[in-house]
Amino acid sequence: MAKVTLRDVAREAGVGTATVERVVNGRGGVRSETVEKVFVAASKLNYRHSLPEAHRGLIRIEVILVRPETSFYSRMNEAFERIAASLDHSIVVHRTFARENDPSDFAHYIANPKIRRSALIVVAPDHPDVLKSVRQASELGIPVIQIMTRPAADLLYVGIDNYAAGRTAAYYMSRMQTGKKGAFVALCHSGAYENHKERIRGFSAYLAEHAEAEQRFTEVMFDFDDEHNTMELLRHAFRRHPNVIGIYSAGGDNIAVAAALKELAGRQVFWVGHELTARTRNYLREGIMSIVLDQAPEIQARRSIDLALNKLGLIDVDVSTEPVRFLTVTAENL
Repeated sequence: MAKVTLRDVAREAGVGTATVERVVNGRGGVRSETVEKVFVAASKLNYRHSLPEAHRGLIRIEVILVRPETSFYSRMNEAFERIAASLDHSIVVHRTFARENDPSDFAHYIANPKIRRSALIVVAPDHPDVLKSVRQASELGIPVIQIMTRPAADLLYVGIDNYAAGRTAAYYMSRMQTGKKGAFVALCHSGAYENHKERIRGFSAYLAEHAEAEQRFTEVMFDFDDEHNTMELLRHAFRRHPNVIGIYSAGGDNIAVAAALKELAGRQVFWVGHELTARTRNYLREGIMSIVLDQAPEIQARRSIDLALNKLGLIDVDVSTEPVRFLTVTAENL
């Protein structure tokens, strides 16, 4: 196999050989964006010359998450931290937490990053301003990967099939209560995220197609994952629909749902929720919760980083773009 030369790297990077020589030998005077092109080209061609220590952290992958206090994003954040520690010193994973309740500010941050990005991984609220800024970032030529939710159908996505998750919740809720009369209700954070809307669409569609005549889906309640809101909404729902036999919590409101169901001591309600945590494990063991759908944030984090590195040309392996498989967990398979 022929030895890779400076000229080969220059051709791949679209720059002159003098520029490659300056980068390789750390002489300075080259723009960061150009240094990155040279680095990527050298990596793709397996150029054997080591780049100088001055280029540590040259490739910057920014990850924008929300709500670090929640179990799901805490798990995902920790996964990104572990992955970052295992990468080459030339690659940095910069994690940022943005305010989801202020779409304009969220969009402004995407459009005006505090660091130079080589790639962007983002949990993007479904808002016109945010969508515009995400697409503009992609138009700049950097890989943009939506994680967990997919408001822009034309851009890369890593996450579960949320529509299928909603249908799965409805499948178990209706099939395991065959012959039982009553109402089903659903809770989710808000309409801010496409993943929640898809889960509710899937849940509703399955019940419309398959639920028994005397089982009906009565309402969706938006609680913004606020415990007080969730408790109040469920109390009112139980008063309006004394025959509630099923609850689907499509967001992260598990603590409040469990508390509300404990108030109904002796009443059997089939509850399907998301995210396997220490708390939901206990709810399953106690018989309060029926099924947990876990969307494996650790796998989402790993796959999104691999996809970013692949699109940057830094790894030459196929990265699946199929939906991440979610896990169906009951008290019997904890």
